[in-house]
Amino acid sequence: MVVAVISFGLVHFAPGDPAAALLGPDASEEELARVRASLGLDKPLWQQFVYWVSGALRGDLGRSYFSGEPVTAMILGRLEPTLLLAGMSLFIALLIGIPAGVLSAVYRNSWLDQGILVVSLLGISMPNFWLGINLILLFAVTWQIFPVAGYVQLAEGWTETLRHLATPALALGIGQAAIVTRITRTSTLEMLRQDFVRTAHAKGVGYWRVIGWHVLRNALIPILTVVGVVVAVLLGGSIVIETVFNLPGIGRLVITAVQRRDYPVIQGVVLFVTTAYVLLNLLIDLIYAVLDPRIKYG
Repeated sequence: MVVAVISFGLVHFAPGDPAAALLGPDASEEELARVRASLGLDKPLWQQFVYWVSGALRGDLGRSYFSGEPVTAMILGRLEPTLLLAGMSLFIALLIGIPAGVLSAVYRNSWLDQGILVVSLLGISMPNFWLGINLILLFAVTWQIFPVAGYVQLAEGWTETLRHLATPALALGIGQAAIVTRITRTSTLEMLRQDFVRTAHAKGVGYWRVIGWHVLRNALIPILTVVGVVVAVLLGGSIVIETVFNLPGIGRLVITAVQRRDYPVIQGVVLFVTTAYVLLNLLIDLIYAVLDPRIKYG
């Protein structure tokens, strides 16, 4: 409810008029008033809010002011590229971040550790749109490995879909890999100081077996916690990246809706993304109990 109130308030108090965006700058006051009435914008804000929330509770997020399409259908139609982009970016972040963080902790204060920390700092500092543009120059223009922009539906061939998403996924994933690296390093260093690690070494268990089975398994809980934050950042960052790479995802949908002052679309996307984020964090909380039997719910 808090998210619904905030998203509704921010959208309606922001400058701009949907009726003026629909009719253009030459519309008369009578025409603007007629369109506002047809859209329900002439009613008090509290009535508009109650009407929208009551519809959202039934699964009806309203209709776009411009296309007249149901907002739910518009979101579901744009969901594939956004989910695939977020999933690939998360995979890249974990694939790079976890091994780099473990190596940095195992070889603490070595040249390898310092190098990983410097690279991770650069990864955190780089804006993803700037990195995306440079990756386009490298992979699409210079080496011509991946397409410059655009998207191919998964049903038309998954290999082409992955090729079109590879560069934007790298642009999003590299920055988050730097965050995962630092969290993994900190968590691994803490586990390496625990008594059970020294006991495992004393029993003659192989060094990397101790790292992989005992240390990393217990270090996964803080890493899993940050995964929820990473997913939220990926969904937010996809708005910019989808614009840079011309991907027809939810991010592009939001940008277009903001430009048109399409209130139902903006509100619907914010509510949808927030709900997905809450459910993801609930799933992560449930996975805690699987990784650590000491954690029990109820």
